[in-house]
Amino acid sequence: MKKICLAAAIASTLLAAPAFAQSAPDSDKIVVAHRGASGYLPEHTLPAKAMAYAMKPDYIEQDVVMTKDDRLVVLHDHYLDRVTNVAQLFPDRARDDGRYYAIDFTLPEIKQLSVTEGFNIKDGKQVQGFPERYPMWQSDFKVPTFEEEIEMIQGLNKSLGYDIGIYPEIKAPWFHRHEGKDISKAVLKVLKDYGYTSKDSNVFLQTFDFNELKRIHDELMPAMGMDVKLVQLLAYTDWNETMVYDGKGQAQPYSYDWMFAKGGMEKVAKYADGVGPWKPMVVSDQSTKGNIKLTGLVKAAHEQGMQVHPYTFRADTGRIPAYANDFNDMLDIFYNTANVDGVFTDFPDKAVGYLSSKDSK
Repeated sequence: MKKICLAAAIASTLLAAPAFAQSAPDSDKIVVAHRGASGYLPEHTLPAKAMAYAMKPDYIEQDVVMTKDDRLVVLHDHYLDRVTNVAQLFPDRARDDGRYYAIDFTLPEIKQLSVTEGFNIKDGKQVQGFPERYPMWQSDFKVPTFEEEIEMIQGLNKSLGYDIGIYPEIKAPWFHRHEGKDISKAVLKVLKDYGYTSKDSNVFLQTFDFNELKRIHDELMPAMGMDVKLVQLLAYTDWNETMVYDGKGQAQPYSYDWMFAKGGMEKVAKYADGVGPWKPMVVSDQSTKGNIKLTGLVKAAHEQGMQVHPYTFRADTGRIPAYANDFNDMLDIFYNTANVDGVFTDFPDKAVGYLSSKDSK
């Protein structure tokens, strides 16, 4: 396996930055680098975040999970097997469902793993999820800690004079609490240690778990002297994104249905500064070219003073909805027709370039 020096990767990325980093647009629309520049490098690796930084988005996202020894690592799933070689290094550590959970590994163990492009297992073989992206198992990427990523972004803010923010997501807090770990309190402590404490701090903190969002808003932040911007991520109930345990320890999917009903956004706004919907929750998939059908979600959220940052905008083959001509047209529909406040994208350079070109006209 070819090795790549992280420092060299970051340096080369930043040296190349003027080739694609546009002047920051003056509009109030934002770009969030989804898992970094994940359209170009393996998601949530520090090189992917360095490349994203050089593209000058407004925020860079971190998905945060907890390890066995109570450390916070940046990983999209609370299991390891979709993006690492954990099954090869620790073949006997899977749970009964066949998955390798980060919470069952210490940080030193996780640091032994190599990270690659996301893959699925089909007929016993690894099949890359996005075949046009960075090839699997090329170079040697690692799982970073939450602190390592914050320090890199803050360090680049100092050395380059930018002010790029962070956009962490507390992953599956319901799962972590069931396992005896208070991930929300741990994430807030790290944010406070690095100076993210108020609405003015350049951070949005997001979660799919509404009950945990309320707990963060009502209990944890007041106790810690904090008041950062909170975002409620939206899901459909049948995604099983959030589970609720009954008195017998059985998990049932949390119902998100009320969020899409009349008065739903009013209730969310009591605790959140914004919402993060899936794209079809904003623009109906029944839309056609020249006939864009909005769901009304953005209007309802804006009426309650909340921002709307939908996910996920991808330029890969087959990822442009039928109602859009191309990636820029899709952005135009969401930024302008739907009037969203920002987007999560695997291709932050394309979204920054789009906003910059519009702003210069």
